[in-house]
Amino acid sequence: MTFRPSAYTEMLRCTLLGHLRSRMAVLLAVAFIPAWIMVARLCAPDRTLRFSLASAGVDVLAPANHVSQVVNALAAVTLVTGFSMFMETFKAGETDRRLVLAGYPKLRMLLAKVTAVALVTALVAVYTMAVLAGSLPVNQLGPLALAVFSAGLAYGGIGLLLGSLVRGELEGFFLVIMLSLVDTGLQNPVLNVADLTGLSALPLYGACQSALAAAFTSFTPWSYGLLSLAWSAATSALALLAFHVRTRPHCRIAPEVLAGTPHP
Repeated sequence: MTFRPSAYTEMLRCTLLGHLRSRMAVLLAVAFIPAWIMVARLCAPDRTLRFSLASAGVDVLAPANHVSQVVNALAAVTLVTGFSMFMETFKAGETDRRLVLAGYPKLRMLLAKVTAVALVTALVAVYTMAVLAGSLPVNQLGPLALAVFSAGLAYGGIGLLLGSLVRGELEGFFLVIMLSLVDTGLQNPVLNVADLTGLSALPLYGACQSALAAAFTSFTPWSYGLLSLAWSAATSALALLAFHVRTRPHCRIAPEVLAGTPHP
């Protein structure tokens, strides 16, 4: 069975169509992101919040209402990208395995899935930035958009990994929700969480530091954005490894057949 170089393009098209067919993912992207930002705008206090920003090396003064909106925007993006990547990978798992066993180029398939993560995340990040820009004043729109994009990539990779590993939808949903809630909760300065050891190792740390710096200062901590990109690269690589292991042929040829001698 031979495939032309368009195998990558065709798999990318099918993967993106799979995302569009997921009604829950589309509903989350369209309705949940602005709703979650609006909840923060209405419920967070108007008092001025003073918090230490490690990425800029300074203390920042900003309305708690605005800080909460930025962090909630990151939380919404992580949930949307994590859910959508998990659902598409999980639902397409059996079909993907059959295609690989039938001779479909595995490398092109995997590259198409990673490309789909980046494209969907970029679309969600642009939409989120449009909502944020209309809700609060932002000092640096470009760096904030990159921070939102890197947060989505980190959880997109996590969703891709969970879709390749877990056996049921409920487990994947639970893991995405709990990891996102714990991560954003610990990163939110409004909640006055103590500076815990190892906080910088969480997926959202770099993106949150970059987003807060871009929103409320004139400093752009580019190196912090790389932390979330590293998470995305690591989880995507693990997802590709899990996919490779699960699509290996399980039948073994007997040594006697290989040697050309009949079995006694």
